[in-house]
Amino acid sequence: MGNRSPDRGGRPAASALVDALREREATLATAESLTGGRLAALVTEVPGASAVYVGGVVSYATALKVALLDVPEDLVERYGVVSPECAGAMARGVRGLTGATYGLSTTGVAGPDEQEGKPVGTVYVGVAGPDGESALALELVGDRAAIQERTCREALDALLGTVRGNLRREEPGLG
Repeated sequence: MGNRSPDRGGRPAASALVDALREREATLATAESLTGGRLAALVTEVPGASAVYVGGVVSYATALKVALLDVPEDLVERYGVVSPECAGAMARGVRGLTGATYGLSTTGVAGPDEQEGKPVGTVYVGVAGPDGESALALELVGDRAAIQERTCREALDALLGTVRGNLRREEPGLG
């Protein structure tokens, strides 16, 4: 009973991230593919998020990744959009586009079918900031909604670790 809304999976991490960014006077922008805006929604549900969240781009189509986020076409041709390279480029691109301190991106396969020969649940999260960029590789299970929700939680945790100076599992050669 009462006015409490049910807890969504990423809400505690989003709150902690907003607090950490505010403490450091840093800002965030998001570039989302498979999460379709859910990451931005989680961040903006946090009271006071407007002090740190500058905006985001939902770039489901490859052409938008290239045109809006400045993901190099040759990178897409060589590695595909479901790759740590693309995740890093998306995070870097949204950071450059918005002037945010940090860029956070999601790309991968939520299903129902594989993409670029990669199975459902193959996901990459990109983080770009003042100290470089990294990509987190995930192999998730579940339906579309579960994969999207878990991706958001992992993305928030990855950036929170970076902001706090505790880098998580990184793909080599991206920074």
